[in-house]
Amino acid sequence: MSALRIKKGTSKHSAYDLRDPNAEVMESHTLTVLVDNEAGVLARVIGLFSGRGYNIESLTVAEVDHLGHLSRITVVTTGTPAVIEQIKAQLGRIVPVHEVHDLTVEGSSVERELALFKVTGSGDKRIEALRLAEIFRANVVDSTLESFVFEMTGTSEKIDAFAELMRPLGLVETARTGVAAVARGAS
Repeated sequence: MSALRIKKGTSKHSAYDLRDPNAEVMESHTLTVLVDNEAGVLARVIGLFSGRGYNIESLTVAEVDHLGHLSRITVVTTGTPAVIEQIKAQLGRIVPVHEVHDLTVEGSSVERELALFKVTGSGDKRIEALRLAEIFRANVVDSTLESFVFEMTGTSEKIDAFAELMRPLGLVETARTGVAAVARGAS
C-alpha cells in the first residue's frame, strides 16, 4: 500500500499547479485571409487583433493575384477555441475580405518560413557554424573573414533550433519572414 493517500474528494493535482483546471486550452492556429490589395486593408485586419487584445505570433502579406488585385495575409495566432472562432468570424465581416481559412482545422497544410542569420566568429566556432549549416541545409549567402550570413527555409521549429545552436557560435542578428502556408491537396 502506498504511503501517500489522497482523501476522497481532494484534487490529485500538485498544490503548486496554479492553472485553472476549468480554463480552456490555448491553441495556435494558422489563418489565411484573401483581401483586396488596397491601401488600409492590412491596417484594418491588424486593428481587429490589437483592438481586442489578440496576439499575432507571425504575419506575412503579399499580392497573390495581380490582375484581380488580391493579397493573401497569413496570420499565426493563439487563443482558446472560442477566441479563434471569434477571430475568424470578425475577419469575415471586414468588407475587403473575400475568404478566411483556418489551415489548422481544415486539414493538413505546408508551412514554411525564411530566415537570415548573421554569425560572427573565427577558428573552431567558424568551422562548427559551417558544419551545422550543412546539417540544417542552410545556404551561405554572404561571407567575410569575420562573419557569415546563412539563409534557411523550413518550419518555425527548425529555424528556432538552428538559432539556438548558432547563439554560442556568434549569432548576432536574425531576420525572419514569418510563416507562409498553403493547404495540401487539390482544394
